Amino acid sequence: MIRLGMLTPSSNTVLEPVTMRMLAGTPEITAHFSRFKVTEIALAPGALAQFDDSEILRAAELLAHAKVDVISWNGTSASWLGFERDRRLKARIEAATGIKASTCVLSLLDILARLGATRQALVSPYTSDVQAKIVATYAAAGIACPAERHLGISDNFSFGTVSQPEIRTMLAEVMTANPEVITILCTNMNGASLAPEMEAKSDVMVLDSVSVTLWGCLIEAGLRPDCVKGWGRIFTDPRLNPV
Repeated sequence: MIRLGMLTPSSNTVLEPVTMRMLAGTPEITAHFSRFKVTEIALAPGALAQFDDSEILRAAELLAHAKVDVISWNGTSASWLGFERDRRLKARIEAATGIKASTCVLSLLDILARLGATRQALVSPYTSDVQAKIVATYAAAGIACPAERHLGISDNFSFGTVSQPEIRTMLAEVMTANPEVITILCTNMNGASLAPEMEAKSDVMVLDSVSVTLWGCLIEAGLRPDCVKGWGRIFTDPRLNPV
């Protein structure tokens, strides 16, 4: 049995049920979750303080009690706080628990590198200032944003209420810019199941953040991601399935 541990924003209602659905065909793999307080996504000091490592490490310690094989931060905050935040967090989790760690954003960077992708369209629920910070963070790493759509929301719970038709429209709009990939950058947007449908319309890979986190967990656990069926090219592309 392989146990995957995931650190979850407290107000997130999407990532847990979607992850369980993705793993429905893999009874030898289970997912386990630990929450810490995240209720608002903004650039104000109080909102940024939610991602203090001490709170996250306490949640990771609880996952370690379940003897999970990997612990992943299932959130996208390093996209506006800076990638180094997740690199430090990964190291601190591993040092504190003795368990391999990953994060959504580090997994996304790994995927983009494996694909050789440098043009990423972005779909998110975030406010304009957060979205601009995200675009700049990836641009500084050589990953351009040819198109983006965002909804101007800051309440984290509300991200999970965005309808799939609205997400589908956002994906279709950025797809016209011919990016190499489209990333749904939020683990509380219910877009993962739209990937196969949207990918069937073009050569563009759709990278949903919940799917990205699971992909990273499987890689860290030494498993092939193609054990997950029916959730898009992220799990089937040979470049993302090391031998």
